[in-house]
Amino acid sequence: MRRLIAVSITYVAACNTRLLAASTANAALNSFGVTASRSGQGLTLSLPMQIALGLTLLTLLPAVIMCITPFLRIAVVLHFLRQALGTQTAPSNQVLIGLSLFLSLLIVQPMFADIYTQAWQPLEKGEITAEQAVTQGSAPLRKFLIRFAREKDIRLFLEISKEPAPHSPEDLSLRVLIPAYILSELKAGFQIGAVLFLPFLVIDMAVASVTVSIGMMQLPPALISAPFKILLFVLVDGWNLVVGSLMRGFLPN
Repeated sequence: MRRLIAVSITYVAACNTRLLAASTANAALNSFGVTASRSGQGLTLSLPMQIALGLTLLTLLPAVIMCITPFLRIAVVLHFLRQALGTQTAPSNQVLIGLSLFLSLLIVQPMFADIYTQAWQPLEKGEITAEQAVTQGSAPLRKFLIRFAREKDIRLFLEISKEPAPHSPEDLSLRVLIPAYILSELKAGFQIGAVLFLPFLVIDMAVASVTVSIGMMQLPPALISAPFKILLFVLVDGWNLVVGSLMRGFLPN
């Protein structure tokens, strides 16, 4: 009888301890705007907490757009082009960023349409859960990143993250694909920028040789060669060639 009373007292104490811990945890969650749902659907967020998380995600949106879209390569190439022309601030940074943004949106519009169709619409209708929506929505993004991420860069981040070798490219995680894609796009942008520099470098060298040979030291060669570089760029319709080449590089084969 005494043993039964002792066991009962121990059980009641344990239950009280669990209830106290649960109430403490609920109080802590409630202080952050997180409430526990009794309908068996886990935790729900209050409206202020949802707004706070939404604003936090909005601050990360520019970085996401720059890193997982063609924006990175296009912006790097246009920056090199302006440096090669020697026009300093023409076009301005706002113009280059705006052009890069709209060109990127044009390229990734089919991918975003697939994500909306495969993930957002079923989630909105309640046909799938949030975890399933993330899995289905990441498939078009993963397919896009695999197209342009180099195997060497993927292997590098697989070694850094110590993940096992995947059986197929579709098994790669986004935490490996995204940095590999960024490195690949940086290399591609620098390669294109170096090629763009070559014809304008030839003009700079020719103008510098002429000015030095005739003893014209009053004006810097870069100031004299700038009109010739701009004239050459306009005559060959350079903007059409550069933008067309960039866009065709992202089109599916």
